[in-house]
Amino acid sequence: MSNSNVSNADPDAIPVVDISPLLNGEKPESVARQLHAASQNLGFIYVKGHGIPANAIDAARDAAYQFFHAANTDKASITVSAGHRGWLQQGAAKMQDDAKADLKESFIWGYQDVDGNTPADHELRGPNQWPAFVPGLEPAAMDYFRHAHEVAFQLLRGCAISLGLAENFFLQRCAQPLSRASFVYYPSQPADCDSQQFGVGPHTDFGVLTVLCQDDVGGLEVEDINGNWIHAPPIEGTLVINVGDLLARWTDGAYKSTPHRVVNRSGRERLSLVLAFDPDPDTPIDARDIYGPDYIQKQDPTTCGDYLIWRFGKAFAYRNEKQQ
Repeated sequence: MSNSNVSNADPDAIPVVDISPLLNGEKPESVARQLHAASQNLGFIYVKGHGIPANAIDAARDAAYQFFHAANTDKASITVSAGHRGWLQQGAAKMQDDAKADLKESFIWGYQDVDGNTPADHELRGPNQWPAFVPGLEPAAMDYFRHAHEVAFQLLRGCAISLGLAENFFLQRCAQPLSRASFVYYPSQPADCDSQQFGVGPHTDFGVLTVLCQDDVGGLEVEDINGNWIHAPPIEGTLVINVGDLLARWTDGAYKSTPHRVVNRSGRERLSLVLAFDPDPDTPIDARDIYGPDYIQKQDPTTCGDYLIWRFGKAFAYRNEKQQ
């Protein structure tokens, strides 16, 4: 697949939804209907009125750039752990078996309690690794995590309302969520770069819901319903939200988890702030809980934790190396 076959999207292909009436309780049903319609189409949505303070975003970006601009020898002091926490160097991830390794590098962290502790109940989490050479990264990252997590909570409330479910349906097991956040750094790709090379290759997101804060550089591309690649450019003041594989499975395909990729042709470095929302590891992903016990679903039930172990094993070479 070439990285050059991409076009501008129809302005209505990825809708912009103001979610403030959901957050403040004024018109939650109206927002829920818009989220439902978008989730059934491309599964990608721009949201405004999300409530994340600009200073929280700026602080997270500043700390992330300090980290990525540091020497690799420093970053290697927190190389990604078996629990998928820390620095994932360039070339350590690829989204398909026959693809080239991604050009991105990432710093990954997740849920921790007020004392900085993380449960050791699942192999895809463990203690967060904070770099001593960027002391401001932990407070900035955790502040952003809390804000983005609240956005995910509210959006999933809206999804539940739209499906005629109790508002907390998708949030019943979130005491110790398996959510991961990452700062993702994309170098600019040279003009003569291999057409099979991507910042991150075509993929669908593994979990329930992704909350993405883009910068102004651009490079995100989404596959439309006809199989064509379209730009998803930055829109100031918005987040990009997309349905992940687990939410698609939970709704038995009613909500769409759509392939997307990043190609950074800008001549500038690109930075994304990403939250992959997932509930507690033992959360059952079973469409019968939505549609009733007699419903015949397309895929067998699973749990959040089991599904993510399988997907991570396919995408990240370091996980297979650790098992050898």
